[in-house]
Amino acid sequence: MSNVSDDEKESFFVEVDAACKKAIWCALATVRADEPRVRIVHPTWEGDVLWIATGPDTPKARQLSDNPSVDIQYQVAPPDFIHVLVRGRAELCTDDETRAHAWDAIDYDLTDFGMSGPDDPQFLAVRVIPSRVELSEMFGTLNKRVWRG
Repeated sequence: MSNVSDDEKESFFVEVDAACKKAIWCALATVRADEPRVRIVHPTWEGDVLWIATGPDTPKARQLSDNPSVDIQYQVAPPDFIHVLVRGRAELCTDDETRAHAWDAIDYDLTDFGMSGPDDPQFLAVRVIPSRVELSEMFGTLNKRVWRG
C-alpha cells in the first residue's frame, strides 16, 4: 500500500473519478440507531468532493441527518477489477446556491428521477467530504493507494 502525497492528490482524484465512471453505481452505507443500511446510488465526483442527490424526506436523508458518517464502495467489473472505497462525512445542503451548484455538477439528468430543477423542494443535495479514499485493483490486493484528508 502507498499513501498519496499532497503533490499527487489532484492526479489521484482524476484516476478515482475515471474508475468510478466505469462503475457508475456504487453502494452507500449509512447508520441509524446502530443499524447499518446499504443502498445503491450514483454519486458524481467534483475534484475531491462527491455529490449525491436524494429527496429531503427519504430514509437516506433522515439517516444522514442523524449520523453523517458514510462508507461508499465502487466495484468495477472484470476485466478491470478496480476497487474504490470512500469514507467520509455527508453534509445535507439546503441553501439555494449549493443546490444549484450540485444540480449542475451531478453528471446525470435528475429530471429522470422526477425532480424539476435545483429549486424543486424534492431535491436535496448531499455533499460528501472524504476523509479516506482507497483506489486499488483485485479487491484491494494490488496497487493499493490511499489518500487521507
